[in-house]
Amino acid sequence: MEPISGSPITAAVEVLGDRWSLLVLRDVIFSDRRYFRALLTGSPEGIASNILADRLKRLLDAGILTRGTAARGQRARFSLTEAGIQTLPILYALGNWGLNWRSGEGQSPTAQQFMRDGGPEFLEELMDELRVRHLDAPPKPRAGPGAFERLEAAQAAASGPPPP
Repeated sequence: MEPISGSPITAAVEVLGDRWSLLVLRDVIFSDRRYFRALLTGSPEGIASNILADRLKRLLDAGILTRGTAARGQRARFSLTEAGIQTLPILYALGNWGLNWRSGEGQSPTAQQFMRDGGPEFLEELMDELRVRHLDAPPKPRAGPGAFERLEAAQAAASGPPPP
């Protein structure tokens, strides 16, 4: 993938500048959707299968994702590369902008606010956990629940108890 100019912003936008690529990364990172079917059916935006296939190919070609080999009859699992893990601060910045300047009707900003409240240390913790999940890195010793576990608990607490 040859960039159309020497600008680093242009080079990044060529890979990440469409809405679907960012939403696929969001789902891989925050929802741990790592299979085609899970990405296709789990996204609330309703991505079409041909668009998903195209975006996955683009992210693979750009070195953002890798695709595991699948034996006959098995599904291939997608994993983030280090470059993919480094997109987390980009998604975080976009989420903060959205939290400040856009209202997502019917959506809870809980996860984004929780990450914002956690600061840069929390973001680093999330990235460390992504390295464990996707790159088989050894986990860093931590006391208490992990970053993703705390993030999920905050979302669950915000949604309240299930109806009777």
